[in-house]
Amino acid sequence: MTRRSWRLPSSRSRACGRFRRQWGHALACSVLIGMGANSAAAEPTVRCEVRYQTTWQSQDAFGAGIVIRNTGPDIEGWTLQFSLPDGQRVTAGWPVEITQPKTSAGVTISSNADWNRRIPSGGEFKLGFNGSWKGANREPSAFLLNGAVCNQGLAQDVAAQPLGASRPTQQAGTAALSPPRQDPPPGGSLGRSVAATIDRADSDRQTVFRVDAAGDITKDGAVFPVRCGSWFGLEGRHEPSQDPTNPSGAPMELYIGNSFWANGNSGTGRTIEQTMREIVALGINVVRLPVVPQTLDPEDPQGTGGVLKNHPSVRVSNARKALEEFLVLADRNGIDVMLDLHSCSNRVAWRAGRLDARPPYVDADRDDYDFTREDSSCAASGNPSSVTQVQPYDRQAWLNDLRTLAGLDRQLGIDNIIGIDIFNEPWDYTWKEWKELVEAAYAAIDSVNPNTLIFVQGISASAGKQDGTPDSIVRVPHGDEFSNPNWGENLFEADRDPIEVPKERLVFSPHTYGPSVFVQRMFMDPSQPRCADLEGDAAGDADCNIVIDPEILRAGWDEHFGYLKSQGYAVVVGEFGGNLDWPKGQASLRDQRRWGHIPTGVDAEWQEAFVDYMVDRDLQGCYWSINPESGDTGGLYRHAYDPASNRTGWGEWRGLDTRKTELLRKLWGE
Repeated sequence: MTRRSWRLPSSRSRACGRFRRQWGHALACSVLIGMGANSAAAEPTVRCEVRYQTTWQSQDAFGAGIVIRNTGPDIEGWTLQFSLPDGQRVTAGWPVEITQPKTSAGVTISSNADWNRRIPSGGEFKLGFNGSWKGANREPSAFLLNGAVCNQGLAQDVAAQPLGASRPTQQAGTAALSPPRQDPPPGGSLGRSVAATIDRADSDRQTVFRVDAAGDITKDGAVFPVRCGSWFGLEGRHEPSQDPTNPSGAPMELYIGNSFWANGNSGTGRTIEQTMREIVALGINVVRLPVVPQTLDPEDPQGTGGVLKNHPSVRVSNARKALEEFLVLADRNGIDVMLDLHSCSNRVAWRAGRLDARPPYVDADRDDYDFTREDSSCAASGNPSSVTQVQPYDRQAWLNDLRTLAGLDRQLGIDNIIGIDIFNEPWDYTWKEWKELVEAAYAAIDSVNPNTLIFVQGISASAGKQDGTPDSIVRVPHGDEFSNPNWGENLFEADRDPIEVPKERLVFSPHTYGPSVFVQRMFMDPSQPRCADLEGDAAGDADCNIVIDPEILRAGWDEHFGYLKSQGYAVVVGEFGGNLDWPKGQASLRDQRRWGHIPTGVDAEWQEAFVDYMVDRDLQGCYWSINPESGDTGGLYRHAYDPASNRTGWGEWRGLDTRKTELLRKLWGE
C-alpha cells in the first residue's frame, strides 16, 4: 500500500544515612509513625528519601528537580511539603499540582490524578519547577511526605552536586503555575555541558520496565499506563526540490514550532521544554522519538549548519546533540521516551520497508508528488541507474545502532528510556525474516540494557518489493484478504510462529490508519459495486465514496494484532491518528482535488471507531503526532500552515486541537 507522502500526617525520625545520587544531595530518612515508647520493632508506615537540586540558575531565576523515593510500603496518594529558605517564588511546576501562597515560603506538591497517586515500595516520582530568587538561593533542607519527615537534620551534611548548565531568566509566573513561555538559552541549546556534567554516581541504578502476566507494562513493578505521542523531525524531513539552500535535502531537526522565518524572523518564542510541560499537563507520559542512523552522527551535513530551520535562539548545533539534550530534558520533565529507529536513511525515510531498501519505491509514480527519492538508496549494491546517493545499511550496522540507542541512558545519566522500537514499518519482510531480525535485535539490546523493552511492529500483506527484485513480490498471510493491513499492522503470524523473546520484555506495536493516510478497499461504499476492488488514488479518481464500518474494521484489527492482548502480550499501537478535516482543511491539494466529492469527517469516524476498539480491547497507543507538520495527519497542535493560502505558516504552531485531546482522554479513561 502507499504510505503517507511525508511527515514532513506527624511522625518522629530515625537515624538517617547519607546518600549521593545524580540529583546532588540525597536527603534520606526512615520514619516511624504512631509509635509508642516501646515500639522500636513496629513496622514504619512511611519511609522516604527526597532528593532536591537546583538544575539551572540565572541572575534572578532558577530551576529545580525533585525525586521522591518511597523506601517503605506502597503509597496511595501523597503530598510533599517544604519551605524555600530565601523567599524564592515558584513560577511554574510539572507534572503535578504545585502551590505556594503569595505570602508564604511554604510549597505544597500533591498527586492529582490516578496515574500519579501511587508510589510503589522502592519506586520514585520525579517532578520539577522553575522559580525566581533575589539575594540568595539556598536549597530547602526539610521535607514532609504525607506529614512524615524525610530528611530532618541531614541538610548540613550533604554536599550538593551541580547538574547541567545554567539557564536564562524565566519570565515571571503566577501562583496558578501554568506553563510560561521560556526565554531561549544562550546558543540555542540546553547548554553544551548538559550531558557531560550529569552526576554519574547513581548511573548503575536504573528504572526497570517490564510486561506483567496480564500484558500490562510496568515501571519498577507498578503498572504503567502508556499515554504516548510521537514527536518527529530528528529522523529527517523533506526539503522541496525548489528549496534555494538545500534542494531535496533531508535535514534532521526536531519540529518545535519556532522556525527562523516566523514573525518577521523573530521566531515564536516556543521551546522544547514549554511543549514538554504542555503535553505532560495534557496527560502524555511517553514520547515516541523517531531517529535514523544519520541522527547518531554529529557531523552529518544534514544534521547541522545552514540546513537547519529552527530559530537561532532554539537551534541545536547538530542532530546527535539534539537527541541527547531531548532525552535529558524529557527525563527532567517526567517523560519517558521510546526511541524509534525509523528508517535506514534520513533520505529514504519512512518508506524504507527493510534495512537495505532501494528503488524503485512504491510511491514514486504518484502525481503532484515531490518526494520521489529515486536517487537515494540504503543498499550497497544492486541499485538501479537512478541512484546517485547511497547510504549503505545492513543487519550488522542496524544491530550496532540498536546497541548505541540502548546505551544512551548510562551515557547520559538518565533512566527514562522505556524501550526501543527496533525498526519502523518493516513492510517488505516476510514474517520468518522479520522474526529472525527481532530476535537478533533483542539479543543486541539486552546485552547493553536489560531494563528496557523491545517494541516490535508488524509487517504488511506483501514482501520482497525493495530487495532488488521488485517484480517478484511475496504475498504474506494476514487473515481475511478483504481486510488489507497498513504497513506495520500485520502480526497475524505471531501466534503460529512466536517470536523467541521473553514475554516480559516484548511489546507488539502495530501501526494503523484511516483514509487520510491511505484509502483502503474496506472503506469503499458497498452501494457502489464498481468501487469494490479499488483503493488509494484509483478510488478517488473513480469518484468512490467512503463508508466507515466499525464491524468490518474490528474484524481486521482482531486478526492483525488485537488477539495478542488476550494471550498476555503487551500491545501498544505505535502509530494511529489522522486529519479530522480530511479531505479538506490542511489536507494536501492533491487529496483535496481527488477527494473533493466526499464530505469531511470520514477520518474522524475512523479515529472514533479505533479508539472505541482500543478501549474495548484494553490497548494503549502512541498518537501520530504531537507536532502538526505531518502532511496527511496533522498533529495534536494546530498549525498556521495552509497548503493553498499560507505556505509560510509551516513550522508555526497554534493551540492544541481539543477534538484530538478529547479523543485521547477517552482512550485514557478520563
